[in-house]
Amino acid sequence: MNGARSLDAKRPGARAPAARRASTFEPARPTRGDSAREAILAAAERVFARAGFNGATTAAIAEAAGVPKPNLHYHFGSKNELYREVLSRTLHDWLVPMDGLEPEADPRTALEAYIRAKMAMSAERPDASRVFANELLHGAPVLGEAMRSELRAMVRRKAKVIDAWIASGRMANVDSTHLFFTIWAATQTYADFDVQVRAVLGREEMSPRDHARASEHVVALLLRGCGLA
Repeated sequence: MNGARSLDAKRPGARAPAARRASTFEPARPTRGDSAREAILAAAERVFARAGFNGATTAAIAEAAGVPKPNLHYHFGSKNELYREVLSRTLHDWLVPMDGLEPEADPRTALEAYIRAKMAMSAERPDASRVFANELLHGAPVLGEAMRSELRAMVRRKAKVIDAWIASGRMANVDSTHLFFTIWAATQTYADFDVQVRAVLGREEMSPRDHARASEHVVALLLRGCGLA
């Protein structure tokens, strides 16, 4: 069962061939000082998650953001550009917590902080995760190249850190690359498959207590698997 809303078959790449794939990963541009731009990005996450790329309109996003449509186009020239920025910002925000996985760090502390950061994002920005999941389900036409290059390189670097921790006896012998897949699956499921989670728990909405319970479970389970309980 999939809680992520599917995108329409018509992808951004089909409409704008030049923007089909990101040749390099570009971190989201600073937006904290621009409340209108930030509101537009937050609204775009919600609208793209519910309507898909083809079903979403800039008019609907502007309305959800509470800004006039011309203001949206002042910040983002097209729906393609806005969609790409939502994906880019999400990938950037997911990668930042990996910075704590450094050779000199304590494995338990570093991995716990990373897992908790991913769980927090699933709770606080579930629509961002759903938009990202839909992008992947459709073959990642926008971010595919970035994942094959920058994301792959990042995981390789951090997997070497984990391998060094294992070699020095600081944690259990696990597959360092597949550990990241497991962390991503365990944390993002609370956003992408929230319909399933809420159905089983009998919830209309996940409460802060529900999220806290989920976080403690995921952290404990993963750390035990790494020999870091």
